[in-house]
Amino acid sequence: MDFRHLKTLVAIAEHKSFAAAADAIGLTQSAVSLHVKALEDQLQTTLFDRTTRPPLLNTQGTALVEKAREIIGLCDGLTDSLRGERVVGSLELGAIPTALTGILPDALVALRASHPELRIRVTSDLSADLAEAVRRGSLDVAVVSEPTHLAAGLSWHPIVSEPLMVIAPQHTPMGPDREPDRALLESLPFLQFKRFAWAGRLIDTHLRERGIHVRPGMEIDSLEAVAGMVSRGLGVSIAPMRAMAEPFPENVRAVPFGDPPLMRNIGLIERSENAKIDMVKALYETLIAACARASIA
Repeated sequence: MDFRHLKTLVAIAEHKSFAAAADAIGLTQSAVSLHVKALEDQLQTTLFDRTTRPPLLNTQGTALVEKAREIIGLCDGLTDSLRGERVVGSLELGAIPTALTGILPDALVALRASHPELRIRVTSDLSADLAEAVRRGSLDVAVVSEPTHLAAGLSWHPIVSEPLMVIAPQHTPMGPDREPDRALLESLPFLQFKRFAWAGRLIDTHLRERGIHVRPGMEIDSLEAVAGMVSRGLGVSIAPMRAMAEPFPENVRAVPFGDPPLMRNIGLIERSENAKIDMVKALYETLIAACARASIA
């Protein structure tokens, strides 16, 4: 079985069509079609449903894509291991949005300086979707919130713990209540981070356990957007205090959510059998160092 044909099949799966895959890997569309035909002839099966436009992977094709990704990853890892201490190759990295604007940029700058031959492509999504992409093999590793349940075949490596804070417009009164977080949360409409996100579930569970009754407001899928809306006086919310110089806008009041505050743990998730272990290790060590520098600053 030709290794190039497997890479072509994976490209079709990632780019959703023969034409887009051809552009991505620098082949003609007819060459891509020939690669697929060669695979189908060798395996004596069809890999695509050609009654649709564009053709879609069928069950056999989807299964082969998963195996092809494993084979490609193993070959990439073998090549990298033979290069010695140099970390060379490509890494498919996923990251939650708050990491993209928090710990990740400084870490990637440092990683480029120390490993200039390492190429990284970044995809952003919610933690659960990123973890599933890692499990399927479409991502090599992802920066996510700590999962409540770790799927078989995945490993979790903690990086940093972030206290969750109740955030409100600067001049929101807290009153005489002994629980300032409760007073703020019950004072204005609550801007809820998406409940199906891991951080959203953590927050929702703690609110119920403490019997805090918030006034329904908007439900938003970006913690960045939540902080921005709070700063404009649209409500109160709960957000992590990230390891960065200005975690919240200037005109936002922040108090710990709970005493001690509830923590959101951020870390790397990867497959237990990861052929790109050297690349993941370099990324992990750089993220740890970036968080340490941010906490000192």
